[in-house]
Order: sequence, then C-alpha cells, then structure tokens
Amino acid sequence: MQRVNLSAVSEFVLVGLSDAPGIRFLLFVLFLLIYLATMASNITLLVAISTDSHLHNPMYFFLGNLSLLDIFCPTITVPKMLGALLLEKRAISFAGCLFQQFFLITVVGTEIFLLAVMAYDRYVAVCHPLRYLNIVSTKLCAHLAVGTWAAGVLNSLLHTSLIFTLSFCGPNKVHQYYCDIPPMLALSCSSTHSRELVTLAVAGVLGSSACVVTLVSYIHILLAILARNSPGIWHKAFSTCGSHLTVVCLFYGTTICTYVRPSFTYSPHRDRVVSMLYGMLTPLLNPIIYSLRNKEVKRALRRVISRVRRAL
Repeated sequence: MQRVNLSAVSEFVLVGLSDAPGIRFLLFVLFLLIYLATMASNITLLVAISTDSHLHNPMYFFLGNLSLLDIFCPTITVPKMLGALLLEKRAISFAGCLFQQFFLITVVGTEIFLLAVMAYDRYVAVCHPLRYLNIVSTKLCAHLAVGTWAAGVLNSLLHTSLIFTLSFCGPNKVHQYYCDIPPMLALSCSSTHSRELVTLAVAGVLGSSACVVTLVSYIHILLAILARNSPGIWHKAFSTCGSHLTVVCLFYGTTICTYVRPSFTYSPHRDRVVSMLYGMLTPLLNPIIYSLRNKEVKRALRRVISRVRRAL
C-alpha cells in the first residue's frame, strides 16, 4: 500500500509565486537581477580569497566556504522559480522535488554549522591572538570544513528520508517556490506527527547547539575586549566580529522561523517571505556585509577588479 501511495503523485506543482499573473514578469526581472548580483558578488569574493595571499588565513578560508554555500543556496531554487514565472513551467517531478529538498537542506544545515565554526575562529583570534595560528591550524581548518559539510549532508539525509517516505495521494500543489519541509508535510495524506517530532527535535538540538557555540564564543570575545580597555582593540575586534554577528542574526533568525516550529503554524504567505530572506537576500548580503566592514577584503577586491580591467 505504501508503494501505491508513493507512486500516486508523480509530480508536484510549485505555485509559490507564479500564481500572481499581473506582476509575474516584474517578479522575474527582480529575482533575476538579485540572483545575478548574488552570483557576481560571491564569485568575486571567492576569487579574491583564493588569489590574494593576504587573505590566506583561517578566517577567510571559512568565509570562502560561506561564499560557496551562498552560491549553491539560490542556485538550487531560483532557476526553477524563474522558469515558472516566465514560462509557466511549474511542474517538478517527484525525484526532482526530492533532490531539490535534499540539496537545499544540506546547504542550510552546513551554513548553520559553519557560522558556529566561524564564531569559534573569531573567539580564538580575539582571546588567544598569539596562539591563533597554532590553535586554528591548517589541519584543524580542513577537519572543521569537512565536518560541517558532512554534518549538513547527514542532517539532510535524515529529513529528506522522513519526508519522502510519506504518502502523497491527494493534492500536489506546493504553496512555495521550491520543495521544502513545511509545505510537503502539509500535502501528505498520511500521519505526519512522528516525523514532525523528529524534525523538531533534530532541528532544535542542532540549531540550539550551533547557537550556544556562537553565543558562548561572543560572550568570551566581549569579556576579553572589555578587559583590555583599549579603543584600538575594540575597533579591530568589532570590525571583524560585527560582520559575522550580523550574518548570524540574519540567517539564524530566518531559518529558525521556518524549521523549528510545529506544522499547524504553517502559513504559505508568511513562509514565502521568510524563505526569500534566507534563500535569496542573505546570500546577496553576506559578501556585501563582509566587504564593507573589512579593509583587507576591500583591498583584495580592488586588486581583483583592477586585474580584470587590465585583462579586458
């Protein structure tokens, strides 16, 4: 019976934004420009980090990983949304929906863990500056990066398997512009209570653990800055840590609103807005936030732009 139910729905219809015919073309142009700007800014930042020797340290290694995630996140969802807005190709196969959700949750989960690792990196840099390169060694950076990606993949495997072993035998309209956990739970014609509990428990434990690591790291950073009583140190610490803290607040706030809550609070219209914040605007804002508040990144970006101009 389970196999029959699973095969009853062979495709889903994404109606998150394409159900607004009056402004469909305007939305297409707007989101295309946001997507292109996101790609351009994150790729430029990646090139700057990889080619500039002044940025070859742990902080910028993790920032490069963040830029890579910010490239993947909108790429997973936005092209399909643009096709739905312009060409009205709103259908997505069952397998396509599965893979889209798997990769999206992988990226979101990896970014949550990566932001916690970046907070620890800033803690060591501010509180133990003389031992920084010994503590956050190249080997540890590699292990932490691999660990965050592996944790994101395992977390996504769990959530995706929980969702796509449900029965889908009724409506197939996904009230979102991509396949995600809340709208898929709303479409299932089988009981979702146990899966909701597992999703909430796992998301709550992993999310709260990352938040605790970030919070504790910044408490130690704040105490260390206050103890030194030096305006120069304050300015340097806040210029590097302020960027990361801004990104953390943006990303954690939106993802927690989406995933760490019971399904009866699901609202299609509200979730569309929240998902755009972490799925489209946050990847666009991250490189801007880091480049505007970091002099080393600004100088590296100027060198990249000057090299491109000379090449052209």
